[in-house]
Amino acid sequence: MNFRSVFHHSGLLVLAGMACLAVRPAAADEPPKLRVLVLSGANNHNWRETTPAIKAALEESGRFQVDVEDNVPGMKPEAFAPYQVILGNFNTFGKDAAAVVWDAAMKKAFLDHLAHGHGLVIVHAGSSVFYDWPEFQKLACGSWKDGTSHGPIHVDKVTFTEEKSPITSGLQPFWIRDEFWQNTGLDPAAKTLATVLVVDSAKNSGKSHPLVCTSESAGARGFALFLGHDGAAMKNTAWRSLLQRGAEWAATGKVTLPPAKDWPTTKEDAERMAR
Repeated sequence: MNFRSVFHHSGLLVLAGMACLAVRPAAADEPPKLRVLVLSGANNHNWRETTPAIKAALEESGRFQVDVEDNVPGMKPEAFAPYQVILGNFNTFGKDAAAVVWDAAMKKAFLDHLAHGHGLVIVHAGSSVFYDWPEFQKLACGSWKDGTSHGPIHVDKVTFTEEKSPITSGLQPFWIRDEFWQNTGLDPAAKTLATVLVVDSAKNSGKSHPLVCTSESAGARGFALFLGHDGAAMKNTAWRSLLQRGAEWAATGKVTLPPAKDWPTTKEDAERMAR
């Protein structure tokens, strides 16, 4: 074989090798992304601001693929099939309580889907809906009910309870500028992972209120993050980490995502992040 034929033969091998590299998956060792469906389109908060912020917070982790449904009443039972997580940023608070959002077939499809090891994630007021549906309220951990209230938006410190959970394992207390619910109507079986100590009046002085909760029922997992009143609160890196880790747990029962490196350990950190 002469030099030209050797070069030609070698060139073909190089090109063939490059072709193999080109079709090889760039991240073959990475797990497939978890799919999340965000229920949106109605809320007594600014969902046009918060829904994109939720989507961005999840997708920045690289772990999730997120779709948004803005016509929740128009959904069909088969809509849940592709998703490991259904995220509630939808509510009917302040509207006709007797109005039907989902019929019996939709409710059954929702519960049947989650019973296959999938999860429900609630953000802030996303559980203020379906008050006459006990199974939903149980998975949602809690909601705004008679006696629930909040003070003005301010910066406060969130601490974690001794409840063991992969969502909060290894996390440090953090500060956030947000709206802090008081006396949330919790389901008795919900586990509280984080609280805020509210000292804004004689009535609430020195009382801790739940902000992060989990539930498990009939094969399904529920994660509630009652923080996240607006887009400014959702800039907080601790909030984003909790959303990501909670959503991963709701989908799989495990947490692989690390906490944010820029953790808001001071009041000044929280104020800076909210700008």
